[in-house]
Amino acid sequence: MSTSPIKVGFVGLSNKGWAATALAPSLLHPRLQGAYDLVAVSTTSEASAQASAEKYSKDFGHPIKTYYGDSAKIASDPEVNLVAISVKAPYHKQVVLPVIEAKKDFFLEWPAGVTTEDTKTIAEAARKQGVRSIIGLQGRHSVAVIKAKELIASGAIGAVKSTNVLAHLGRDTLYWPPVVSEAKNAEYVHEKKNGASRLRIPIAHQLDQLTFLLGDFISVSATDALLYPVGTVVDADGKPTGRTVQTDVPEHYSITGFLKSGILVNAFWRGGYAAGEGTGRRQYIWEIDGEEGTIRLESNASLAAFPALVEPDLYLNGKKVDLATQGNAVESISVAWMEFANGKGDYATIEDAVKHSELLDAIDRSAREGRRINL
Repeated sequence: MSTSPIKVGFVGLSNKGWAATALAPSLLHPRLQGAYDLVAVSTTSEASAQASAEKYSKDFGHPIKTYYGDSAKIASDPEVNLVAISVKAPYHKQVVLPVIEAKKDFFLEWPAGVTTEDTKTIAEAARKQGVRSIIGLQGRHSVAVIKAKELIASGAIGAVKSTNVLAHLGRDTLYWPPVVSEAKNAEYVHEKKNGASRLRIPIAHQLDQLTFLLGDFISVSATDALLYPVGTVVDADGKPTGRTVQTDVPEHYSITGFLKSGILVNAFWRGGYAAGEGTGRRQYIWEIDGEEGTIRLESNASLAAFPALVEPDLYLNGKKVDLATQGNAVESISVAWMEFANGKGDYATIEDAVKHSELLDAIDRSAREGRRINL
């Protein structure tokens, strides 16, 4: 790890939201002591930038510079080595390209653009300018996932032949219909064009974990269904506001395919149902079947089907594996930051984002055309 800290300028860091609850705290993780320092923030307005700087100046123990508006301003700061970007997907490309043009390394939240064309444009620019990238696919650094990778490599379950995923995003999450919270970007996540659908966010995060452990897809088949096209919008107390929201985002996906290794994949995602203990409905189960045994990652937390957020329990041949540390999103992100600082490791890059976006396009195309797509 470098003896001098990587100086970070952060675009989109406010007092709340994902960047505030996970990304910024991860930079202060004990394993990263001396590796990173936050030196500047940039938001959409002068007032929000100042509020952010005041908060994080206290957290990081020194004054933090403020910028607002065009990301080129923070990118041109000679003190900034790396620009971290956490804004909504439709703004990814326009925010990150000036950063790359300034020849600054960057962190970009997944999905790294709305379309594969966006992602490829970002990747091409990064290659041209010779800058390094890190993408917000922290789930591959989950404590349970890393342990599962070790078990597979050790031969604990023999040769892996198939894998199965069963996941549910219940109506109680309030992100997608039939019930949605007015505080959770109700309109933003309900249109495919915004790049924040179930497929592009939670399913993609799980597919990153799956391919990280078992290898890339060579072919895929998919069926999707939109059974809840209208959602009731509720307030912070869960009371209907009288508004509804339309969606074109399917909540059911059946995905099958083969990996390059010959492993058969079968994944079924569903959403919209009640998810309380009384239903007995399982929220997230991922089984990896080898010839001599099986690994299972499982959780019944309400957000378990967001595997980059919730740490599952790990089982080997039906017995729970005691993990050395308690995993969570901040823990996982800090591992990615550490690997990036060291210049080696398994952290996701913009090239991984391109690969995953192409896979998601194939899933969409297969569901639309009713046929297997080769990758």
